[in-house]
Amino acid sequence: MVLVYFVVGFALIFSFLNGFHDSGNILTTVIFSRAMSPRTALAMTIAAEFAGPFLFGVAVAKTIGEELVLPQAIDNWVLVAALTSVIFWILFSRRFGIPSSSSHALAGGLIGAITAQAGFQAIQAAGLWKVILALFVAPVLGLLIGFLFTKLVFLLAKKSSMKINNFFKKGQIVTALGLALSQGSNDAQKTMGVIILSLVVAGKISSFEVPTWVVTSSALAIASGTAFGGWRLIRTLGGKFFKIKPVHGFTAQITSTAIILSAALWGGPVSTTQVVGLSVLGAGSAQRIKMVRWGEARNILLSWILTLPIMVFLSWGTYYLFRLFS
Repeated sequence: MVLVYFVVGFALIFSFLNGFHDSGNILTTVIFSRAMSPRTALAMTIAAEFAGPFLFGVAVAKTIGEELVLPQAIDNWVLVAALTSVIFWILFSRRFGIPSSSSHALAGGLIGAITAQAGFQAIQAAGLWKVILALFVAPVLGLLIGFLFTKLVFLLAKKSSMKINNFFKKGQIVTALGLALSQGSNDAQKTMGVIILSLVVAGKISSFEVPTWVVTSSALAIASGTAFGGWRLIRTLGGKFFKIKPVHGFTAQITSTAIILSAALWGGPVSTTQVVGLSVLGAGSAQRIKMVRWGEARNILLSWILTLPIMVFLSWGTYYLFRLFS
């Protein structure tokens, strides 16, 4: 039972750091396009991220907690090792300004620790493919849909006056709210899934079900993390790509919201960092390819690509280290 407490505590720390680390993903476009003041945008984001996990079901939590691994094949040392590795990586990447993906870190951490104890046969193929598909396809869709949608908006608005910028600015209040709700739902459910998996492994519950205290604590953790951090990553993700205008923020937010929310309802744990970042790039490149600073984008994409394999090996080693001294 002690290990369950550790898993719950570490999972909530992960959720807090997720909000702390990823708050810039939501706030970047709406602030840099001057649609909302930073304080107003942050307050709205905190409230929406808390509400999101209560509104859109538990499909992502079910993927993490029920479909990815055979619970009878592992014990809670696996989850402790995975979460310890994930928390270390999030802190490390933030310390050195690397906009890495918490979702990739969690997926890699779980895969590494699970295979260290029980081998690849403990991982369910259907759940693994769903996780991989969501992590790697969703960002590409963000880039493509962001580009095409922005092109369409430019086409429809080409005869409009400059006053249309006021529409895009005001529209971002709605789109930023939708993005925060979808991000809160998708990311908090990852924490919920780990906690429920721990309870099933420990025999505290017999089937996959999410108690209200798990939803509430996960939502509070991610909303609290957003309340405390993310400003340095706002600058990293916003100012270094290109000068974001209201139209870019509007189209990128709609694109990101549609992809993240669809993934949440389907059960796919996506990386908000990747989806939002590449949606912004898609929106900017729709106006002019050269206005986007692709060199900075390549550096960020490289760090995303490295996260998953690094976490597999890191959590593998962490598991063996814990069992050596346990």
